[in-house]
Amino acid sequence: MAPNDSAETTGGTTATVVGRRKAARYIVPVAVAGVAAATIGLVPALADSGDPELPKITAQKLIEKIAASDQEQLSGTLKVTADLGLPSVGGLAGSFAPGGGAGKGGDASAADPQAKLMELTSGTHTLRLAADGPEKQRLSILGEAAEYSLIHNAGEVWAYDSKSDEVYHAEADEAGATGTEGKEHKAPKGVPTTPRELAEEALAAAGDTTSVTVDGTAQVAGRDAYKLLIKPKQSGSTIGSVTIAVDAENGVPLKFTLAPSSGGKAVIDAGFTKVDFGKPDASSFTFTPPKGAKVTEAEDLKAEAEKNGKADKAPEELGALEGFQGLNVIGEGWTSVAEIEVPGGAGLPTKGTDGVPAEAQQFLDALGDRVTGSFGSGTVFKTRLVNALMTDDGKVYVGAVTKDALVRAADTAK
Repeated sequence: MAPNDSAETTGGTTATVVGRRKAARYIVPVAVAGVAAATIGLVPALADSGDPELPKITAQKLIEKIAASDQEQLSGTLKVTADLGLPSVGGLAGSFAPGGGAGKGGDASAADPQAKLMELTSGTHTLRLAADGPEKQRLSILGEAAEYSLIHNAGEVWAYDSKSDEVYHAEADEAGATGTEGKEHKAPKGVPTTPRELAEEALAAAGDTTSVTVDGTAQVAGRDAYKLLIKPKQSGSTIGSVTIAVDAENGVPLKFTLAPSSGGKAVIDAGFTKVDFGKPDASSFTFTPPKGAKVTEAEDLKAEAEKNGKADKAPEELGALEGFQGLNVIGEGWTSVAEIEVPGGAGLPTKGTDGVPAEAQQFLDALGDRVTGSFGSGTVFKTRLVNALMTDDGKVYVGAVTKDALVRAADTAK
């Protein structure tokens, strides 16, 4: 393996090349978890055939290579696995969509992208992707006996769920569609689904608390790639490292892996198993609703939700945090913690709370760890990536940090 220049680069370089967002600079956990939470993890190991010999490259040049990549045509298969330490949300996803449920008997559509793509936040999934410039993209989630497809073509968005035989249709702006500078595909805001989107979220959030180096080479989906390694300089983060495999020829991120600081398998690991950078067949982007399928128009869903007081409150892309005045951020970089005031100042019920049965209290206590500090007392709820402290006086502290770091943040806020 050719020696690579692993001289450290910092957020100054990353910001210049990729363009940091003001909020993301301080909320690395949220940015990377947008990945996860909306996120999408990936299969632990894609087939490797040895480390290729490649010319030396610096971390700065590799980041520039990602930013300069203009590959707008591709097709391929991805493996996506998310392991946040939470139960699968597949069956619950429809509950968070406008209308509060999916299926032919409900108001919402089982083909609604906002609900369907949330399933990628847990478990392992196989995706098929095709793109031909900023106006034509197709993303399919392959199941054992069904397939879900999301197609964007010239301003129109179609989605089809073969299991329920339901179709969702919208104009691109109605669907909240967004992409990465027109590359790869369109999907609802806040739900990154490819290595490129995950990589750019992570790089946009990198700052002076971050080490960015080149960590050798690899082969991903039969392509030679450099490995960009992003690690926190601070202690207290639940994120151990982020590794991005970058195509050595065209700069396209081929694989994204987020490893937890606690060890074990990756929390997020997204990558291609097959990829082709040729022009996809035009038929990939055409769609006609099957005969007999239920077709739901996005504008009808929106009108119904507004009528019933259930307007869509799905999170917007991370940049929207810049205008969120109710969020107080404690610290910076990888150990930043968001402090949120709960309306009414009501915390979880504690031992002796009037009207709370002992069995219910035991259940709540089992969900988290009780902690105390200068802030008072509260309960920490943990996942493998994002942890949250809810105090007894109704404040919430959340971040991709350890339990001790949450307590320190709460103490600092007092």
